[in-house]
Amino acid sequence: AVVADPEDTELNQAWLRYKNEQTTVTLGRQRLVLDNVRFVGDVGWRQNQQTFDAVVVQDKSLDKTVVTYAYLNQINRIFGDRHAQGRWDSNSHLFNAKYTGLTGGALTGYAYLLDFDNAAANSCATYGASFDGKTRINDEVNFTYRLEYAGQSDYGSNPLSYRANYTLAVAGFSGKPGSLSLGHETLGSDRAVGFKTPLATLHAFNGWADQYLGTPSTGLRDTFVKATAKLPGKVALLAFFHSYDADTTSASLGHEWDVQISRKFGNNISGVIKYADFTSDLTAGPKVRKIWLQIQYAL
Repeated sequence: AVVADPEDTELNQAWLRYKNEQTTVTLGRQRLVLDNVRFVGDVGWRQNQQTFDAVVVQDKSLDKTVVTYAYLNQINRIFGDRHAQGRWDSNSHLFNAKYTGLTGGALTGYAYLLDFDNAAANSCATYGASFDGKTRINDEVNFTYRLEYAGQSDYGSNPLSYRANYTLAVAGFSGKPGSLSLGHETLGSDRAVGFKTPLATLHAFNGWADQYLGTPSTGLRDTFVKATAKLPGKVALLAFFHSYDADTTSASLGHEWDVQISRKFGNNISGVIKYADFTSDLTAGPKVRKIWLQIQYAL
C-alpha cells in the first residue's frame, strides 16, 4: 500500500500581501482553499501541503459578496519536488464569487480554467454553482442542505475531447448532540473520460481509503451517510458509509465504512484515531483497510 507522504524538505509558503478595507492581493507561494475544497484545496491531510505559486485577488466591495480571482503559475503538489509529478507548470485561472445575502444559505458561482503543460490530461474547464445553508426547525435542531452542479470539458493543452457533469445533493439534521445527513454525489463520464478534480483535497471525498482519488472511466456515483456525535469525555465522533456505483453502467463498485474519533487535551494537543474499510464488488477488486493514529501539538 502506498503512503503518499515522502521524506522531503521544501519551502511551503512565501508571499507578499497588500490589503485595504475591501481588497486583498497576495503574490507568491501560498495556500488556497475555495468553498468546501472539492475543486481547490491545500490537501491538508497530507504531511506536505499542496500550495500554489500564484497571484490571488479577493474583493469584498459588493454587499455580502466575496469575489476571488487567482492566476496559478505552478502547482506544488504533495509528492514533493523530487517526484516526476511533484510540480505542475500551470497557466490557470480561477474565478469564484460567493453571496451570503439570501435567506437560508449562501450562493456560490465559479469558473476554474486549468491548463497544465506537464499534466495535459488534467487540463479542464469547469463551470458551476452551489447553494449551501441551513434552516432552523426549533431551538434544538437545524435542517441542513447543499446542492451543487458543474459542467466540465477539455481545456488548454488537453489532447482529449469530452464533456462531463458533476452533481451533489446533501440533506440532514444538526443539533448540539451531533448531526446526521444523507448525500448523493455523481462525477460523470464521457468518451471513457471521468470528471476531473485535479486540485481538490481528494482525501476528504469518496472515502478515506483513497480508492477513488481519480474518477473511473465509467464515472462514479457515491451515495453516503454522514454522522457526527459528541461522546462522553469530550470525544468527537465522525463516521461515513459510502456505496459506490459506476455512472455510465450503474454497476456496483463497492462500499466503505469510515470512522474517526478525536479529542483535544488542553489548548495545544489533540489526538485522532481514524479507520477506513473498503470492499470492492468487482471480481478483481481489492479489500482495503487503513488505520491512522495521530497526535498534534499546535501553538
